[in-house]
Amino acid sequence: MRPDVRDPRVALLALATLSLAATFFAPKIMIRRPSFDFLAIVDITGSMNVRDYAASGRPVSRLDAVKAALRAMLAELPCPSHVALGVFTERRPFLLFEPIDVCADFTPLQASIEALDWRMAWEGDSRISAGFFRAIDMARELKSDLLFFSDGQEAPPLPARGAPTFEGRAGEVRGLVVGVGGYELSPIPKFDDRGREVGFLGADDVPHESRFGLPPEGAERREGYNARNAPFGASAAIGVEHLSSVKEDNLRSLAEKTGLSYAHLEDGKRLWKDYAAVASVRPREAALDLRPFFGVAAALLTFMAVAAAFFAQAFVQMRRAAPFYRFPQPRRSK
Repeated sequence: MRPDVRDPRVALLALATLSLAATFFAPKIMIRRPSFDFLAIVDITGSMNVRDYAASGRPVSRLDAVKAALRAMLAELPCPSHVALGVFTERRPFLLFEPIDVCADFTPLQASIEALDWRMAWEGDSRISAGFFRAIDMARELKSDLLFFSDGQEAPPLPARGAPTFEGRAGEVRGLVVGVGGYELSPIPKFDDRGREVGFLGADDVPHESRFGLPPEGAERREGYNARNAPFGASAAIGVEHLSSVKEDNLRSLAEKTGLSYAHLEDGKRLWKDYAAVASVRPREAALDLRPFFGVAAALLTFMAVAAAFFAQAFVQMRRAAPFYRFPQPRRSK
């Protein structure tokens, strides 16, 4: 029995077949679309192990929160954006890889972010200001925006003269200083030489004052002060440097000096919105794959053909169940 070409179900199935065949042969077309390039520098110093974030009802470290937010943000970036990744410890950042296509290299990029670990650190100090200024130089060389993730805790603390001077041009590099951590002081995990957690840092484990350079005002009133031999006093300073919270004042000051914006880390979607508000948009040619559109069209046409067949069969069964039913005729006016 030959199909009736006038039957709409046949036409729908024919169109569905053509659309399905097009998914194998449809070419890609080039379109111009906005994209973004940024360098993500992640602080991996000891205070980033503080667990003052939560995920799935359990506490997670600041470093794990940064990794989760970055991975979620990658999924929001339009193709063909490019992302570079680096880590920061001591006084300088280290570039892990230069900008790569976030869509073509999505899987290795995700894996690289997941592999970030505090054990990569080569020094225990955390001179945020110096590392941040060098990260700006690195982003400028890569012609990228900068996302600098840190809790802002200087270790050892800044000297009495304050932070180093920024010698670059403010606003030359765009991006975000992302503050990581809670606002309440939390204990910093302590690890042994094999990387096993053995408790938390105590007051005697960290310096509470920088004794480099000139002493602070009022140092002459300290016990044991000697202008030549003990300008900072004879006893060690005691503070709360063994505890940690996000140092927003320090991070906001760094952002203001360099022309970047500041944002506090919450989650990936919020991070993307904060970055998109200040990012440099870079229009690029990108390939648009038409096969998904033809695939969706084939599925919709097949569904419509099946639905038409179902309703046609239901109508036939209804006619058979009531063969003598007559629709009422309209009355003629006299």
